Amino acid sequence: MYYLGIDLGGTNIKVGVVDENSQIIATAKRKTRVPCAPDDMCEQLASTALEALSNANISIDDVPWVGIGTPGTVNRDSGVVEFSNNLYFNHFEIRKLLETRMNKKVIVENDANAAAYGEYQAGALKGARNAMAITLGTGVGSGIIIDGKIYAGSNYGAGEMGHTVIVYKGRHCTCGRDGCWETYASATGLIRTTKEAMEKLANRDKPIWKLVDGDLNNVDGRTAFDAMRAGDPIGKAVVEEYIEYLGCGLVNCINAFQPDILCIGGGICNEGETLLKPLREYVAKDAYSLSSQGQTKLCRALLGNDAGIIGAALLGK
Repeated sequence: MYYLGIDLGGTNIKVGVVDENSQIIATAKRKTRVPCAPDDMCEQLASTALEALSNANISIDDVPWVGIGTPGTVNRDSGVVEFSNNLYFNHFEIRKLLETRMNKKVIVENDANAAAYGEYQAGALKGARNAMAITLGTGVGSGIIIDGKIYAGSNYGAGEMGHTVIVYKGRHCTCGRDGCWETYASATGLIRTTKEAMEKLANRDKPIWKLVDGDLNNVDGRTAFDAMRAGDPIGKAVVEEYIEYLGCGLVNCINAFQPDILCIGGGICNEGETLLKPLREYVAKDAYSLSSQGQTKLCRALLGNDAGIIGAALLGK
């Protein structure tokens, strides 16, 4: 048995053919062309999907459904993307149009939920009953699994943990609120915190400035960690502040849902135990629990960029 998963992003459309062992055996990829007409978007998706099937030497008849993860608020029951600002979708009937184009059952889900489901089926969350996946990127994505099922809420918009406030009247967020978790804990937030700390330095002859050749435009999510390793106190202070922001939100997640496992993904997690060890200490200190038994396990996501494809492919399971 083979499964077909589409990971639709604002930059790329990535498609994978997944086997019964949840392994990707063939892929296809193209740049996402937006904004565009609904029929054009479906053609982009279908042509990329058919290319992946061809690369796997199978046909559309060899898969039971087409699964797709897309940014935005997704009504899984109707297969409609109610709204997605980055893709310019507004009540986009993606399932109906794609089923007509591909002559195959289509299952649609939010991209963060699909990635969480991928980790649940084949990655860091495998074997859990209740679990969460947090992705640290441009924003903070999150997916919630309760009793083995994706939790979407009554309006299909549940799980936007990145838009819970951790700093009252803090940084302005693109969602319209102030102080959202993602404005501090995302890679974008870490870069901003790093730049703000660097700009306060009167003496720019410091390791953190040398790492970026004196140019703030070169600051990325690794800069503060690299500076800390180079013995720079500014880098150390930024990393400690970032871990507190990230930890605060993770504790909120744990206090609200008490998952068996919570995994975090995104490029920042390449720091490994440099990030995870102090995070676990923060969570152990602050998380609310009635006993020491059954504490939430905090770990790194395992599937990386493949999580969305695998999760989308297995949505019908």
